[in-house]
Amino acid sequence: MKPTFVTQPHLPPFEEFVPYLREIWDSKILTNCGPFHTKLEAALCQYLDVPYISLFSNGMLALITSLQTLRVTGEVITTPFSFVATSHALHWNGLTPVYVDIDPATGNMDPTKIEQAITRNTTAIMPVHVYGNPCDDTAISRIAAVHGLKVIYDAAHTFGVKQNGTSILNYGDLAALSFHATKVFNTFEGGAIICKDAETKQRIDYLKNFGFADEVTVVAPGINAKMNEFQAALGMLQLQHLDDALTARGKIDAFYRQSLGAIKGLHCLPWLPDVEPNYSYFPVLVGDEFPISRDALYAKLREANIFARRYFYPLISEFAAYRNLPSANPANLPVATKMSQQVLCLPIYPALATAEQHRIVDVILSIHTS
Repeated sequence: MKPTFVTQPHLPPFEEFVPYLREIWDSKILTNCGPFHTKLEAALCQYLDVPYISLFSNGMLALITSLQTLRVTGEVITTPFSFVATSHALHWNGLTPVYVDIDPATGNMDPTKIEQAITRNTTAIMPVHVYGNPCDDTAISRIAAVHGLKVIYDAAHTFGVKQNGTSILNYGDLAALSFHATKVFNTFEGGAIICKDAETKQRIDYLKNFGFADEVTVVAPGINAKMNEFQAALGMLQLQHLDDALTARGKIDAFYRQSLGAIKGLHCLPWLPDVEPNYSYFPVLVGDEFPISRDALYAKLREANIFARRYFYPLISEFAAYRNLPSANPANLPVATKMSQQVLCLPIYPALATAEQHRIVDVILSIHTS
């Protein structure tokens, strides 16, 4: 039986990609912000309804460059409930993560915990829109304004998500996206930074290209983080199929909720009511009332060749690089600790067959009713 993973790359038919490959090959322009790179930036600005976007070779470099762009120093308030790249980006910039607890309803940073974590060394807040559900940007922005802090969103899960009809990628000073193969929109690897003005975009573009302003002028100690033409071409092709992919994801999300919503001890994390989601993940919390533990359910699914994911587990604050930080103390993070021990993301991707969706649900139901 073919394994079923939590998510798989959404790829259009290969024959549709061939003309793009030929165009790249004939042009002899493989990277350095070529024609497809330029086209994709314009297309994404329009699709996502954002003013400026800078493409990157991966999301981690987008996060690192976001912090460089705003010249962030000292301490950054962030969340332990995320993929480890969130804190790694801080570490690579010589910054200290300061962890605060999360909202049990969404898994996002709890704004009520932020102000008590601010010190004289705090210069920024880096929240994460977990699973694509928006953070409370109103509260976070208000706190940032009072204390003179920058806000950089790790928006890796939020491609196309809107709140009250507006793209949440416009929240904060900057937002960093991931276009990794497992994301709703992918360019094999890839990423982007969303910003609000041309001057900031220019600085981002300098930083991602070694700091070059022209052939003989380097204005900053930049890195090489440019998206190549093959990645950008795949992105252009992905956009043509994206709405159908989101529709397919939405149907799977609805099927899971209908099939699993009434199971005692199993809680499907809801979408906020004012959100147009992208159905990037399907997280459930396995509570004490479920017949077996989260880890036991994870093991049972793997035995059935269903590769769900404990996402996010462990907490970032539990990894060796960060566990000795004062803010990493589990007593400081009770909600995040509990959610990390309960969460399980079920497979969701456009090519997930109906029969396979039923099989996943049947495995869970068989445990519940046994």
